[in-house]
Amino acid sequence: MTKLVSLTIDGIAVEVPEGTLVVDAARKAGVDIPVFCYHPKMEPVGMCRMCLVEIGRPVIDRQSGQMVLNEDGSPQISFSPKLETACTTPVSQGMVVIGLSEKAKAGREDILEFLLTSHPLDCPICDKGGECPLQNLTMGFGPGQSRYLYEDKKHLAKNVPLGDLIVLDRERCIQCARCVRFQEIIAEDPVIGFYQRGRSLEIVTQSEPGFDSYWSGNTTDICPVGALTTVDFRFGARPWELSSAASICNHCPVGCNLTFNIRREAASGGRWVVKRVMPRQNEMVNEIWICDKGRFGYHFADRTAPRLTQPLVRKSGELQPATWEEALEVVAARFASSKGNLVTLAGGRLANEDLFNLQKLTQELNGDTALYTHMGGGEWTTRLGFPPGTDFGHMGTESAILVVGCDLEEAAPLWWLRVKQAAQRGVTLIVLNSRPTKLERRATYVLRYPFAGATAAVMAFANQLFDLRLEVPSSLTELTKSPEFQQAVTAFQKAKNAVVLYGCDGMGLLETEALGQACANLLIQSGHTHRPNNGLLAVWPRANDQGAWEMGWRPKADLQSALQGAEVLYIAAADPAGDAPQYQALFGGQKFVVVQELYLTQTARLADVVLPAQSWTEREGTYTSGERRVQRFYPAVPVESVSPRRAESPGTSRSPLLTTDIERLEGPLADYLIPALIARRLGNGNALEEEAAGVFRMLANQVAAFAGLSYQKLAEVVEQWPIVSRQDLYYGGTSYENAQGLGVTLPLPDLNTTAALAWPQSADLVLPKLGMMAFPIDRLYDRGRTLLPSSLLDGRIGEAFIIINGQDAARLKVNEGEIVRVSFLDGDVGVVAQARLDAQLPERVVLIPRSFGMPILAPTAVEVKPA
Repeated sequence: MTKLVSLTIDGIAVEVPEGTLVVDAARKAGVDIPVFCYHPKMEPVGMCRMCLVEIGRPVIDRQSGQMVLNEDGSPQISFSPKLETACTTPVSQGMVVIGLSEKAKAGREDILEFLLTSHPLDCPICDKGGECPLQNLTMGFGPGQSRYLYEDKKHLAKNVPLGDLIVLDRERCIQCARCVRFQEIIAEDPVIGFYQRGRSLEIVTQSEPGFDSYWSGNTTDICPVGALTTVDFRFGARPWELSSAASICNHCPVGCNLTFNIRREAASGGRWVVKRVMPRQNEMVNEIWICDKGRFGYHFADRTAPRLTQPLVRKSGELQPATWEEALEVVAARFASSKGNLVTLAGGRLANEDLFNLQKLTQELNGDTALYTHMGGGEWTTRLGFPPGTDFGHMGTESAILVVGCDLEEAAPLWWLRVKQAAQRGVTLIVLNSRPTKLERRATYVLRYPFAGATAAVMAFANQLFDLRLEVPSSLTELTKSPEFQQAVTAFQKAKNAVVLYGCDGMGLLETEALGQACANLLIQSGHTHRPNNGLLAVWPRANDQGAWEMGWRPKADLQSALQGAEVLYIAAADPAGDAPQYQALFGGQKFVVVQELYLTQTARLADVVLPAQSWTEREGTYTSGERRVQRFYPAVPVESVSPRRAESPGTSRSPLLTTDIERLEGPLADYLIPALIARRLGNGNALEEEAAGVFRMLANQVAAFAGLSYQKLAEVVEQWPIVSRQDLYYGGTSYENAQGLGVTLPLPDLNTTAALAWPQSADLVLPKLGMMAFPIDRLYDRGRTLLPSSLLDGRIGEAFIIINGQDAARLKVNEGEIVRVSFLDGDVGVVAQARLDAQLPERVVLIPRSFGMPILAPTAVEVKPA
């Protein structure tokens, strides 16, 4: 149990754990000690001296070791002759801290006066105006006037791009080093640093391209002045003009908590628009950080992008605009005659409410559902996933984390960050993969299996642990006999708590289904399930894949055959024809296809009816993260063109439609509402709810995992530490306080190991006789439909590329950066891409990023030739 220390801060008695810094103890006591360089997520450096306080300590008798007492029995306190920094001083028993004395005030005043001698004082035009710690602290603690001549100020360059996303105003910088330390300590991307010394000190980028990090936007949040700004918000609005709406990032399965800052502006035709995306504190999910994809990749939801705004119905071979009444009538009539020969295909981008209503409508029509994904194994995460109470932030030396088949920073950046931090706290981190990843820098053990060997490697791990005598391919002999493998197995076995994360790096649906089962069996055999900080975590490709699995959605092993055999297809938030050209032949003829989407995708172009859907910024709903945490998001941007009534302010949610309202509908609708309206047209209007909260109530009543949940329950909050985002802004930065809900982790069903202990089959990879074998890999910045509209990231996304071995490149006479032609599926499909060389790749192995316009969902035979 942590020892507690009692002290007094500005007359307030407080008790805190031993080792707590004075500035943090004050925070817990409700006393604000101003800081610039200190940040509660980073080790202190004591650079700015803004936190100067008087500190007194009890006088200790050297002979007895006891406190010397005054006549009244109180301890004698001896104050240091000099002011001390509260951010570097740990508390001690009986300490007395005074931050409001004249001496402390004079010290802070001197520091502020010194900082302002080198500051441009351009508050009226500074983007930080209105949320600037320097401005606020100057008003609270600064001198009334400066003794420094304005004409003698040192002027430095303004509007200096550190990269594509971040702009620096050098003369505003107060040299607190928060940004530099964040990139070095937390992001572990030391791509910016200090150059020169003294008053010439400035921040520079040390990478090419500039500020090459997935985490750069966080530096603008913690910058205590307007030195660092994002290109999308710079001179775009003033903070006091903005309204806020709470949301959840939908780019990956982490479920980072966001705040959308929005306003109505003339430049956008009087519409409400998102001006910036900010982190919202949730210490159990994303703490106070978000990656740059979540910060800058929201533009696919913007109406300025080429969004669908009205239904389309195919007439005379062409898609033509139609009313909602007409489109729903056509859809309902064809669905009614489907006679159970209907397949609903849905993507994990959809919210829980959307998936539930789509599933219920399909069941009412005796149809079949299919989850559109290239990753399997969700039946195991629903049974053995993270139970309530599991938190990467609470894992320490007693825990082990095994990461298999995953480039975690590319697939789920915040999990990479939190797993990396857990390793720094002493967690045994085992990284098991076919190729190097950034996470290996912090790994206790790095184990490498041959390509296509993930499942076999986990089975070999189990063999070593439990002497199961499972058959594994001979290609793993070198791995299993290595000392590091033996040590990793021993460490995992000794761990009190253990979690396994598995991904789809180099794998497709079938491979990940086997891998998920092997990982689940490993956890069952070792007893690491159904307890906090134990369990299985799938690194899903989409935000709500876990929610889909919890509701019973499953992918089809042979999706092409499933779609081929259906007479009616209902496709929502999925673009099979755009991802793989072989699906295009499935559409047309007598098949009736309905597509529900944001954009006119390739699949939508082939549909008979296209129904426009709202983006998640325009409606409310819930997502279930990969950690099985159900979280609520709220409407941010009102839907301008929806009858019967228009949303007049952010956060407004539409009420259920009246029977006569369908004929008046305009614009896109929420994904959960469209199947409800179809059900009404089919004469079963009571089958589905037409309001988000009502849909969720029905979901909670009918799906066991969600039992007892409600929107009110999801909106509950508790006090979090560190306490950031209150009125001061300087302590933790401008990330937002979470007043809208921390979410709820779903309970696990009782453990049933009967089916789990049937181990999958594994075999050696057989390379094709001709050509090469391509393996799909994840890239955070891809050319997918939900990122490509964000022109801010164009420079980071780049063009299509493949990675090949240097010897293969020499054989093909291809140099780094040259264009090659890649042929898939026996040469039926060919694409061009840039060649990148990697000497660590085995020969005849090609790595191809997903969602880069190349049709690869699973390991595939390819032929590579110079273009």
